[in-house]
Amino acid sequence: MNTAGTIDRPLTHDPKKQAPMKPSTSEPAGSATTDFTTTGATEARQNRNREMQLMQEALARAHMHERLDGAVRERRAMRLVVAQRMQRRAERASLRARRALAMAVMQ
Repeated sequence: MNTAGTIDRPLTHDPKKQAPMKPSTSEPAGSATTDFTTTGATEARQNRNREMQLMQEALARAHMHERLDGAVRERRAMRLVVAQRMQRRAERASLRARRALAMAVMQ
């Protein structure tokens, strides 16, 4: 079977033995036509990437804000628990002092 090679499966991997590329006849030599569709797509892609990055930053900022609020609430709750504990301790000390005073007066 004598078939010519394709781009994916060339006849030889040696570039010197491959057929040289011929210039296209549809375009004049040295012309560089701009592709208007890809420039718009590139701009849109960059804008989308920027929007996605800003979205991720906003999400991270909201997450950190939520965690900071949670930490503030937890600190307030701990302060409240400590204050209640100290209040109970003070009430018990006051009762002991009253009892001691009553015992001293009774004797």
